[in-house]
Amino acid sequence: MKQVIVLFFMVLLFTQCSTIRVFDTDTATDALPAAYKTYGFYEFTAAGDTSSATFQLRSEILKNAIKAEMNVRGYQFVPTRPDLLINIGILVKRQIQTRQTNWQNDGQFTYMGQRNYTWKSEEVEVGRYKEGTLTLHIVETARNKMIWQGSMSGVVPDKPDTKTNTAGKAMKKLFEKYPFRAGVGV
Repeated sequence: MKQVIVLFFMVLLFTQCSTIRVFDTDTATDALPAAYKTYGFYEFTAAGDTSSATFQLRSEILKNAIKAEMNVRGYQFVPTRPDLLINIGILVKRQIQTRQTNWQNDGQFTYMGQRNYTWKSEEVEVGRYKEGTLTLHIVETARNKMIWQGSMSGVVPDKPDTKTNTAGKAMKKLFEKYPFRAGVGV
């Protein structure tokens, strides 16, 4: 019985500690899902300090993860005149992780002369990371109308192999909220 309780808490811990969070989705009420069989992408560009040497590689990783999820739903990728166009919006912020010092772990008196000892709590940097927010807009090209949008946020990994894995997991989680399949009515 004790092992079952420990196993339950381990599963709960691992499922709750996901760094990917879907926080907003919206579906158009007048969408025509039976008419959608193909998809493509809007032009994907970046400006300013976001356009790095690895931008093209990172955008391809993201597009491939989206393609995988769209293909699972029966859609076919076509570069020209698709039924649906996907717009990708990304915002990445550099974050600093800190912790507050405490007496038990960091307590060291500082001698200031004349038997005057002091200690104060401080905020200490323990790491740096990138946090990203991604928004997808899926637009019906015939009416130029957005039929679905989804937003998510999470920590952006630094290693290329981790990026591919994380992008796949993130898109899978986001597309769990996508209600349509290719050529199938509501």
